[in-house]
Amino acid sequence: MKKYISKRILVSIATLLFILLVLFILMDLMPGSPFNDEKLSEAQIAVLYTKYGLDKPVAVRFFLYIKNMLSGDLGVSYSINKNFAISQMVKERLGISILVGAMAMGFGTVFGLILGIVSALKHNSWIDNFCSAISVIGVSVPSYVCAMLLAYFIAFKFKLFPILYNKSMPIFSLILPALALSVSPMANIARFTRSEMIDVLSSDYISLVQSMGIKDYKMIITHAMRNTLIPVITVMGPILINLLTGSSVIEKIFGIPGIGSLMINGIQQNDYNVTIACAFVYSVMYIIMMLIVDILYGVIDPRIRISKEEN
Repeated sequence: MKKYISKRILVSIATLLFILLVLFILMDLMPGSPFNDEKLSEAQIAVLYTKYGLDKPVAVRFFLYIKNMLSGDLGVSYSINKNFAISQMVKERLGISILVGAMAMGFGTVFGLILGIVSALKHNSWIDNFCSAISVIGVSVPSYVCAMLLAYFIAFKFKLFPILYNKSMPIFSLILPALALSVSPMANIARFTRSEMIDVLSSDYISLVQSMGIKDYKMIITHAMRNTLIPVITVMGPILINLLTGSSVIEKIFGIPGIGSLMINGIQQNDYNVTIACAFVYSVMYIIMMLIVDILYGVIDPRIRISKEEN
């Protein structure tokens, strides 16, 4: 297992370097300039390019960026917040985005597992049809539509939660956007759980467990759930990253100062350093999540762990 994890870490580092290089090339090919002030002359813009090192070749800027990044320096903002350290900007916003994503994933996982298990246990009944209908609606309806519905009815009409993000009560004001974001993962997890649970419950070893007189609830928790969770965990990693990367619209609706809205602002204003830093942070989170998923495979199913150790 240690050998496998070490190999994955090395591959992850190489992947991140490649992603960073691609980002630099894309930013270099992007039309426009981070210095779009009409008052600036061409000579002044040229001076700014020289000052920030943007006149150097992509390869040189790439290696300089890596060197500075290893010391925690992600550069400064060109236009969003001029000469302000991007590492500080990301640090201030990343925690909020992670918190929203984690809350949404928590809600989606809990409700999705409940829906999926109930649907599988009541297979081909009206309960199964009802749970399946909820899953289909959850997959079909975009998160921003759910956000607007929740904001109108729960926040505006019934005034149960605040509409906009409030620094004085961050957790409470993030419940509504987290619920809006959790609809899609809830639906996906419910569908996967239902499908896998039905397959597991119809397997021979479950029939053997039932013939041994083990109670149903113990059989479901100890045997059926363990094998059902393996494919479910497979999709949880990408779903979580999709929540983080796709939460920019939700952040705009609820006024959340997250990293998603920061990256959108960076793209709109051609702030290269901000865009690269945000995209790179998302890439790091995605690769870390994939590594955690692989490790969880071995924890849930010892056969996978043994196979990896042999390789």
